[in-house]
Formats: sequence, C-alpha cells, structure tokens
Amino acid sequence: MSSYHFWREFAATWGSLYFAAIFIVAVAYALWPSKQKSFEEAANIPLIED
Repeated sequence: MSSYHFWREFAATWGSLYFAAIFIVAVAYALWPSKQKSFEEAANIPLIED
C-alpha cells in the first residue's frame, strides 16, 4: 500500500469522525440552556433603535 492510499484512507475515516465531533459540540453549545439568554440578546441586536 502506498503512502498516498494510506493517508487518503486515514483522512476519509478519521477526518469524518473529527468533523462529526466538532458538529456535535457546536450543536450542544448552541442548545445549552445557560446560553439561551445571551443568544436571545444577540438575536435582538438588529431590533434595538439608537
């Protein structure tokens, strides 16, 4: 097996797992109950008048 095939296979398997883990962490962060107030405040920033 050439090194190209090894690294291609390595990146395909572990890279996918790595990005899936990052996605799960990002979704958990966005849905964490203690972050709800700060996200609601950030969502209302465009509606605040000067």
